[in-house]
Amino acid sequence: MNAGSKRLSSMLLLVVGLAGFAAAQSSTEPAPAAAPTYLKCGWLFDGKSDQLHQNVVVAIEGETIKAVGDAPASGNVVDLSRETCLPGLIDTHTHVLLQGDITAADYDAQLLKQSPEYRTILATVNARRALMYGFTTIRDLETEGAGYADVDVKTAINNGVIPGPRMEVATRALDVTGAYPLVGYAPDVVVPHGVQVVDGADEARKAVREQISHGADWIKVYSDRSYFVRPDSVLDDIPTFTLDELHAIVDEAHRQRHKVASHAMALHGVHNSVEAGVDSIEHGNYVADEDLKTMASRGIFYVPTIYVGDYVAKGRAAAGAPVWLKMVAIHEDTFRRALKAGVKIAFGTDAGGFDWKVDPAKEFPYMVKWGMTPAQAIRAATSSAAELLNMSDKVGTIETGKLADIVAVPGDPLKDISILEQVDFVLKGGVVYKKP
Repeated sequence: MNAGSKRLSSMLLLVVGLAGFAAAQSSTEPAPAAAPTYLKCGWLFDGKSDQLHQNVVVAIEGETIKAVGDAPASGNVVDLSRETCLPGLIDTHTHVLLQGDITAADYDAQLLKQSPEYRTILATVNARRALMYGFTTIRDLETEGAGYADVDVKTAINNGVIPGPRMEVATRALDVTGAYPLVGYAPDVVVPHGVQVVDGADEARKAVREQISHGADWIKVYSDRSYFVRPDSVLDDIPTFTLDELHAIVDEAHRQRHKVASHAMALHGVHNSVEAGVDSIEHGNYVADEDLKTMASRGIFYVPTIYVGDYVAKGRAAAGAPVWLKMVAIHEDTFRRALKAGVKIAFGTDAGGFDWKVDPAKEFPYMVKWGMTPAQAIRAATSSAAELLNMSDKVGTIETGKLADIVAVPGDPLKDISILEQVDFVLKGGVVYKKP
């Protein structure tokens, strides 16, 4: 055997020996568990009660909550004794692939002048912003012309490639021919659309199957357009899908154990959506009393997205659509009637419809101004939102066995709800992303 062969033989023996040693170690000496982390919360809103609990210690082991109580903490302690701890916030209506679209020109510029790749890069920045604002879970309701990019953003977060909230995604959304931007271009000019255009029940059913096969968690439909206020102050509209089409979409989604979110802002869009059995009404500026009763009895959620309506109203009115100013007042009346009717309300902002540099927590003061208690508004963004997303077993409350998604603010949100715009501690899945 020459010298080279001897060296190779020795190296192989060393590798085999090390592999055997590693195997023996792994079989007889399991890796020690990570030491628990303890959050010392001055006050705690657990997502279930209307009251704050004082001087609570939350024990975190791995990515879950091990215990919630008043036992003295030792070891790895995070001192939040001057903070109020809350469950990680949940925004059930976002668009990480949008950068604000007050006017049609803003929207057209993003679809025509920004590549899907560039928009996806911006989406990763927006996802990080959402997490830093304290939103540890979001439902992103369509990519607005960027295909299935939301699935990739979600995957990158889940794989630890980028920081961001837990995501449920709706991919492309559905609408009918001639009803959704980009519109108004010459007939022979081919332009992208912000949705997947479908016509007819069979085509709609096929689109649902396609979107689910490519990673959609939710199916989103646009159920109305062209809003106008009638003399009796009812917000009217032109419905998009026929009832047959909507029934096909809902049936196919539910058959595959997926839910349907409906963009429905006015009389017919809401009514048709409720009749078809969707799972959430998005925006809902006007909802008839009978539809509110049906929503309450069937458990259909209302996601009002108040702030964005106020945000865009002035810009769109200046651009020639004054109806948006009237829609704000109609929306407040609807919100108050929905509360009184016992409709389930989940927090959603339409972030992306306004610039992501604006904290989506601005929604909370509007909800309180329009009739909710601060505790109701917080539950809308925690336990109620988790229920809408079928995630109540994982998030939405601070209790043993749930995922360790916890945020903290330097004050009492039950006295001043706007303090939720000052989240200074973010824990997601047991990992600290932001500290006071």
